[in-house]
Amino acid sequence: MSEPDIFLAGGAFAHSYAHDLEGCYVPWQAERAPAPRLLQFNHALAQELGLDAAVLATPSGAAIFAGNVLPQGASPIAQAYAGHQFGHFSPQLGDGRALLLGEVVDRHGQRHDIQLKGSGRTPFSRNGDGKAAVGPMLREYLMGEAMHALGIPTTRALAVVATGESVRRDTLLPGAVLTRVAASHLRVGTFEYFAARGDVARVRQLADYSVRRHYPDLIGRPMAEFLQAVIARQAQLVARWMAVGFIHGVMNTDNMALSGETIDYGPCAFLEHYDPATVFSSIDRAGRYAYGNQPGIAQWNLARFAETLLPLLEDDAGRAVQIATQAVQDFAPQYRAAWTEEMRRKLGLMRREESDAQLAQDFLTVLHAGEADHTLAWRALAEAATGGTACLHAVMRKEAPILDVWLTRWQARLAQENGGRVQIAEVLRRANPYLIPRNHRVEEALEAATLGDLSPFERLLAVLRDPYTERDEARPYADPAASEQTARYRTFCGT
Repeated sequence: MSEPDIFLAGGAFAHSYAHDLEGCYVPWQAERAPAPRLLQFNHALAQELGLDAAVLATPSGAAIFAGNVLPQGASPIAQAYAGHQFGHFSPQLGDGRALLLGEVVDRHGQRHDIQLKGSGRTPFSRNGDGKAAVGPMLREYLMGEAMHALGIPTTRALAVVATGESVRRDTLLPGAVLTRVAASHLRVGTFEYFAARGDVARVRQLADYSVRRHYPDLIGRPMAEFLQAVIARQAQLVARWMAVGFIHGVMNTDNMALSGETIDYGPCAFLEHYDPATVFSSIDRAGRYAYGNQPGIAQWNLARFAETLLPLLEDDAGRAVQIATQAVQDFAPQYRAAWTEEMRRKLGLMRREESDAQLAQDFLTVLHAGEADHTLAWRALAEAATGGTACLHAVMRKEAPILDVWLTRWQARLAQENGGRVQIAEVLRRANPYLIPRNHRVEEALEAATLGDLSPFERLLAVLRDPYTERDEARPYADPAASEQTARYRTFCGT
């Protein structure tokens, strides 16, 4: 069933992926939801995309976001991809519960995918039901908006609708469909799918399309530069994750987007007390995707990506391997440089000194020794910049005598900066968030929403959209969970 053109307010869906990459997808239709009801609609994102927000935030919009009604010009497809999952290669994954409706171009000329997630089985579903539950879909909505507010490249959610039916996981849960907006859904796993089949022509098509869509300045340039550009974006992205304490939880190659956006908020979470070995995901039993492992895993994933491009890098196989190896090895210094810049911001340092990276690393050592809350410790540096260290000492669960030694070094380094201490304190407040999605608050909100009460979710969402400003209504959301609660906390994939 097709709907009059209410979605794009007179515009039109584009289908560059389907048009340029025939054979990389399967045309498909969503399963009908019995009673779609809008749970969340992202008015601000709709306006950015140039969509008709007034109409979409109605029952007509709910029918579209559930997949019951196709907006005019939409042509749903399920995309093919493979992936290394926890280090093991799966040659066929694909959109097992998602459909790409098409692409829209926003007010700034940027192209975005519009995808339904949880809309039913596809040819890639394997043994899955293709459905999604309210809790995991609202988690993705919340995390995407929080990451966006923190300034981290991310996919975002346009809407979440309840479907009016139940899905079976460990128990029966209310079903939902999420509408996801992404720069694209091109993944490392997309390339792996065709490389594993020896389809070099298709890999070349994918690479050329990816360059046109995400790296247009590289059109006509050697393919090695495309590989290097993808690596550079991932180095920047993971450095930003590490700066705010974000743990993706399932960094499989099918969850690494070539656009450089964070994608697939399954068992993700944020650090409470600082510990590089932190794992919350229930499926990551060996700690492969622990917080501190994320840079190394990103490099591993990029090595798998480089392998798919070998036939495109050079006719001589040995030379192609050399080019790919060098590009992947360059990730480490690029990541280190990006991480150091993030740390300089968080330490209030405008000037660059070679010792800055070590100063930052030593602060993390202090936080680890003191079992300090990662977010509040960095935030407390604003007060410490003007001489008050009580807040910083207060966020330490254990005594850390090395803290005062480190503070002396940092204060000496601040003395080399041009700005006054009050000015530096303001810089620090803009660099270090007051709020993150605290895991216990997220769970409280999702549990209430699953039972039909959206008010805790909406209050949490509202404060997370302004994570840098201290204010009365945000204060309850800044406090960390009790240590025993954090120790027991586990996240789940939702499939």
